[in-house]
Parts: sequence; C-alpha cells; structure tokens
Amino acid sequence: MTRLDALRAVYDQLDECAVVTIMGAVAAELQSIGHRPNFFYLQHAMGLASSLGLGIALSKPAVPVVVFDGDGSVLMNLGGLSTLARYRPKNLVHVVFDNESLLSVGGFPTVTGTCTRLAEVAAAAGVPRTACVSTVDDFTREFAAARKAAELTTLVAKVEAVGPAAFVTDLGLLENRFQFQRYLQTR
Repeated sequence: MTRLDALRAVYDQLDECAVVTIMGAVAAELQSIGHRPNFFYLQHAMGLASSLGLGIALSKPAVPVVVFDGDGSVLMNLGGLSTLARYRPKNLVHVVFDNESLLSVGGFPTVTGTCTRLAEVAAAAGVPRTACVSTVDDFTREFAAARKAAELTTLVAKVEAVGPAAFVTDLGLLENRFQFQRYLQTR
C-alpha cells in the first residue's frame, strides 16, 4: 500500500475533521489530493504533530481530530504516545504511516524495519485502541472503525517507502495557519 492510496481512500471522511499532518511527504500528498481549510500541514516541527492534535482535541472536544504522522516523527517524540494516553481524547485518531524510513529527509532506515512495532509501543504507553494494517482495504476499515469508536486510537499503516517528487506544499505557511485558525474558530 502506498501512503497516497491510503489518503485517497479516506479523503472523503475528512470533511468534518480538524486534520493535522506532519511535514514532508504526508503533507505534500494530502495537498495533492485537494487542500481544505480544515487541513493544517505542520512544518518544521518533526515529532510534534500528535502534540498539536492533542491540544486541538482537548480544546475542541466536539471536533473530530485526525493526525497523519510518520514513523520517523513518532520515533523522535515517543513520549508523545504516553502523553496522548494520559489525556485519552475520545475525538482523536492518530494515524502513523510507517514506511520504515525517514523518506522526507533522505530515506534513512528507521528501527521500525528491524525491531520496533509502533502499534505495540502505543498500546504499552496506554493508548486504549491500536491497530496495524498493511492494505488499503484494512486501512479504510480500521480508520472508519476508529472514527466510529470515539476512543483515542493509534492506527499504524505500513506503507511503501515511496513519495512525491518534492516534499513541499504550495500553500504558504501563514496562509495555512490563518485558514486553519478560522476553521477552528467556527467549530
């Protein structure tokens, strides 16, 4: 499964969600499908997408929040999983695209290719609902189930280590910030 195929499969379910992506391939690929004002592409803050998503989920409990993260980013801030588990927002789905590499910064391998299983790490940290999938059908099913469950979920999606030609978005950082802020103010 590619990350882009997974994103396309759930894109229509993101209308009413505050969506936060980590930098690089995830942001570029989601924007390539179509930008929406409820999408925030977190730049220059590797490892902190789940932290931003947590803050939004806690401050806006009626708003479903989806974080699209990467394995390299999660590994840079493993404590984020414990913090998510500590607060357990029922409106947060944390998707981790695990391509076993730091694709956006050179393609260096991560430990998820050899020994670290992020869904198990999240469960051990106390995240109440976790899953690991490797097909688009399983991803689509688990994503919909996570949204319906209304329980903090970390969904690890094993994806191929392929990405876009460029790891940037064509939306200005400030423009994205103000669009997203206005979206949140209406919720």
